[in-house]
Amino acid sequence: MPNNHLSRRHFAALVAAAPAILSGKQTSSDSATIKIDTDRKIGEIDPKLYGNFIEHLGRCITNGIFDEGNSLSDSSGFRKDVLKAVNTLHVSILRWPGGNFSSNYNWRDGIGSRDERPRRLEMAWGTVEDNRFGTHEFLDYISRIGAEPYICTNLGTGSWDEAQQWVEYVNSDQDTATTRLRRKNGREKPWKVPYWGLGNEMDGPWQMGHRSADDYGKFALEAAKLMHWTDKDIKLIAAGSSLFDTNWIAWNRTVLIHLRNHVDYLSLHMYVGNKDNDYYGFQACTVELAARIKVTEGTIRETLALGPPRKPIYIAWDEWNVWYRARGDGERGRRILEERYNLEDALVVSSFLNTFVNHAHIVKIANMAQLVNVIAPMFTSDKGLFLQTIYYPLQLFATHCHGSALELYVDGPTYKTKTYEAVPYLDISAAYNTDGTLVLNVTNRHRDQALDGVFQLEDKKFAGDFEVYEVNGPDIKAENDFDKTVVQTKQNASVKASGATLKYNFPAHSFTMLKGKLSA
Repeated sequence: MPNNHLSRRHFAALVAAAPAILSGKQTSSDSATIKIDTDRKIGEIDPKLYGNFIEHLGRCITNGIFDEGNSLSDSSGFRKDVLKAVNTLHVSILRWPGGNFSSNYNWRDGIGSRDERPRRLEMAWGTVEDNRFGTHEFLDYISRIGAEPYICTNLGTGSWDEAQQWVEYVNSDQDTATTRLRRKNGREKPWKVPYWGLGNEMDGPWQMGHRSADDYGKFALEAAKLMHWTDKDIKLIAAGSSLFDTNWIAWNRTVLIHLRNHVDYLSLHMYVGNKDNDYYGFQACTVELAARIKVTEGTIRETLALGPPRKPIYIAWDEWNVWYRARGDGERGRRILEERYNLEDALVVSSFLNTFVNHAHIVKIANMAQLVNVIAPMFTSDKGLFLQTIYYPLQLFATHCHGSALELYVDGPTYKTKTYEAVPYLDISAAYNTDGTLVLNVTNRHRDQALDGVFQLEDKKFAGDFEVYEVNGPDIKAENDFDKTVVQTKQNASVKASGATLKYNFPAHSFTMLKGKLSA
């Protein structure tokens, strides 16, 4: 059955498909035809799609990126092995300090002499926060990894003044009591942080300072005004849906009506898992991700249409990942949320990234949660680290997938799940650069069978060999550990390509990236 699953005009048919009782049953041939026209652009791929997130949670910051006294750390307390892995990951934007932590965080606790900073009861995750990692340390780390900083303010227990003065401390070059304090603490020039979040997950009853959509919208509006009056150039991110219940669309609509004249992004969060050990159902979870993007895009357009024309508002998917094993009632203390990932998780991560690229016109920021130890692509001990399976697809996208996202025509084999009638086995995205580079990202969701992909160019020709990068392992449950790396990126032999057709056989349970040049 033809399935143009990346075409926006056909997407509604896919998400509305009737439920089925069986999964993993192939419904068409063993090959897919993918038609490519480089003029059919979805939008520019923002490098900030390949961001990450650190929070004062478990061992993400403390004993993760920041580990004072460890022989593996530098004189500032940063783990050198982690820093190297972060730089290789090419993190484009880093969100901090939370997360739930931000909803009870006073930024003034994290400035000044480390030894004189106050120890505070940390109520989000049940620890004591020593505040030895604060604003200066975060922005120092940013300078070391070359990422853009994204600070999430406390609109839970915090005040408008706290949010405004944080922007002033970080961004202002005026001579004020707040900027004098920054200079006293060793920073003469402002950092000019561009991205600021207006609270975190304010729709969630678990959040300190949780409000209704209307109350949050009114409160965040006053904070936004003060923050913009302090620095007119900052980009503000509103707290959109993290709780996808029956009211999630109404939450976003109400928040946007209040904040449409001040915010540049609406934040969304999504975590997925495989509690039922249903491989094919798990691999299909990004169909729901795409549906939520489309619905939210419509909500944004609706609210923008209610007033005079203004600048666009985009989606910031600033928390996303696989997370289900290390969660529950025991989420308190220092050793929590330490998810161990396998190959099937890495495949889902690759499909998340495909989905963000396939909606590049509206999704402009994405932050995998989190960077180290806590639901993270890298995992440390006192003596070293290893890279989890999910590290590798994110690294490939961040390294190679840039330019314009292309809208593809895909006709290929599908399978049924309990929720969806026709889920493509081959999940695909593509990027085309002005220098003629084409990048094809293909996740083969089939557990047992290799599938052919036949790529047909409509307007150009293939111009030589295509590099082949593959993330795979011996089986879908394969995991990495300190003493073994069984899932990683391997560069295979190049594919010779000429004319208008390229054919490749995609191995079972794999993510593959093909990269090469086109000619006119």
